[in-house]
Amino acid sequence: MVERLTPAAAANPLLQLLTLGRQARAAGTRAELAFLLVNDTHGLWPYRQAALWQSGRVTALSGVVEPESNAPYVHWLLAVARHLAEGEQTARALTAADLPAPMAADWAEWWPTHALWLPLEDGALLLAGDEPAGPDVVAVLAEWLHAWQHAWRALQPRSPWQALRRADSAVRPWWKRRRTALAAALLLLLAVPVRLSVLAPGELVPAKPVVVRAPVDGVLGQFQVQPNQVVKAGQPLFGFDEASLAAHRQLTAQGLATAQAEYRQQAQQAVSDTRSKAQLSALLGKIEERRAEADFSRGQLERAHVVAPQDGIVLFDDPSEWIGKPVQTGERILRIATPGDIEVEAWLPIGDAIELPEGATVELYLAADPLTPITARVRYVAFEAQARPDGSYAYRVRAQLQQPVAQRVGLKGTAKLSGERVPLAFWLLRRPWATLRQTLGL
Repeated sequence: MVERLTPAAAANPLLQLLTLGRQARAAGTRAELAFLLVNDTHGLWPYRQAALWQSGRVTALSGVVEPESNAPYVHWLLAVARHLAEGEQTARALTAADLPAPMAADWAEWWPTHALWLPLEDGALLLAGDEPAGPDVVAVLAEWLHAWQHAWRALQPRSPWQALRRADSAVRPWWKRRRTALAAALLLLLAVPVRLSVLAPGELVPAKPVVVRAPVDGVLGQFQVQPNQVVKAGQPLFGFDEASLAAHRQLTAQGLATAQAEYRQQAQQAVSDTRSKAQLSALLGKIEERRAEADFSRGQLERAHVVAPQDGIVLFDDPSEWIGKPVQTGERILRIATPGDIEVEAWLPIGDAIELPEGATVELYLAADPLTPITARVRYVAFEAQARPDGSYAYRVRAQLQQPVAQRVGLKGTAKLSGERVPLAFWLLRRPWATLRQTLGL
């Protein structure tokens, strides 16, 4: 509760001021402070009306608990306060002559002859009385308002951080304040070097596989092996449809036999016919041409049966997708990988293309065994990005395993690629800044 002025305080302005200051400090809410200002200031100047104007509205009136915002008196006070707020913000005495004619016309209805305008930080205190206030009264009122505003600010809702900051700044110089120390600690934390790392799709692939390609143009006929089968050198892998190759070989053999028969016929005629003798050299050239075609056709038929060039594991897709498929010479059919010759292949997206020096650490977390990472070292990073099946572009990264693994080739997962050390601030802001630049074109 707000205590009232004692008779001793009412007789002495200084005691009145001290008593009001103590009451302001004892107030528990801003509502109590506002009530104290418009009602108990009467001990410093005998006014008849008091109004507190803050933040563009009338927040307290003397003699009432809560101002009625729609009351005519409140509307008139708002108009007067807005007009006076446009002028010089100093404490001053007022009369009806200081207001525009429309406002001055209603002065006598609401207020007595004299009034005071006492500015505050976010508004003003309006007092109206029968007697004019002298300079000494205005000075005492100004001192009272200064103390009242201090109490008003103290009751402002404040977070624990703001309270700590206010208490800290009140007793220490700026370089010793907690806020400065926390800011310095934050800057130091942002400068801490951390390892820059990115994630990319990864897979276990053969390190140096032998690629088996189509030796001839033709249609694949049959496969003698299955995917992931272990084979020995010289073991049959697949063969081509021999129908067209055999027909072509027979055709070239017949062409050779025909050329040889023509040569024998011309040789017999050359004994008695000089013109036939001159054609023998041309027929010999034709025989050599037909023989070369026959040899090539025979070689094509022999190469139609492909065998394994070395021991290893056969890597290719479903054989049923290859059988009956026409292929061209040099087209890749399958690969043969040496057991244990495995490395990590990752596809680094363009947006995550950080600097990866040779020997950088790569950790592959397989989808089949995510709790046991496979460690490898970067062997090379492709110079150009390649198109991926999903339509994106990425750089191929190959990393050599640090120790043998039991997992087989073809298992996929997520690779964590670690680059150089960078400040923590760069690590935090790299992706947001890149996204912002792409969005805004900075």
